[in-house]
Amino acid sequence: MRLRTLTLAAASGAALLAAGVLPANASGTSAPHSAQEGSVSAADLLAKVTSCSQISNGKYKTDDETSATIPVCGKNGAVFWKADMDIDCDGQRTTNCNENRDPWYQDDTAFHQSDGKPLKAESLPYVVVPSSSSIWNYSGAGIKGGGVVAVIYNNKVEYAVVGDTGPTKIIGEASYATAKALGIDPDPATGGVDSGVTYILFKNSKVSPIESHSAAVSLGDQLAKQFLANN
Repeated sequence: MRLRTLTLAAASGAALLAAGVLPANASGTSAPHSAQEGSVSAADLLAKVTSCSQISNGKYKTDDETSATIPVCGKNGAVFWKADMDIDCDGQRTTNCNENRDPWYQDDTAFHQSDGKPLKAESLPYVVVPSSSSIWNYSGAGIKGGGVVAVIYNNKVEYAVVGDTGPTKIIGEASYATAKALGIDPDPATGGVDSGVTYILFKNSKVSPIESHSAAVSLGDQLAKQFLANN
């Protein structure tokens, strides 16, 4: 994840939009085809995160030029936040994720595939967590690379994994594939959405291998049901 500012976006000619372990199943690395995954509805998940018990020591910005207004909240078995979505196109070079399409492109991700290669943002739904700081330490909260995340937007649920880390003071970013599956413009330079995205991260979960989206969906559905039962 790269630091995004309006100044940098303008300089590049782009404008930001205003407004548990489970074995992999075969062919789990393909891009998601549907934005409503699993059997748990967006409404049922959102009903459990209407209020925030803040666990972060401070709050995060959604972009470099905004105020810090986003807390990390705690629930039984999960943490969550409600923010925007910037587009992470880092990792393996693909047709839509490369230096020519993304002014902030980096050829690596914090967490890697089972073969040691960086993740593939264009085809793998993943979420970016803020790097550990005095505000919040994600690993201390039971959040791991490869952990399952339910990403909710516009009454749709998409399961993703924790795949990358970002700046210590900014929150609200997910991969090209996550945005595309949710109907959000995935363009790394001009896409994203400025609000309305809920991220529910399930504690002590881990998809193996991390690149298997089908495994993330299977485990995510199981953990979402537990989340509803325990909150």
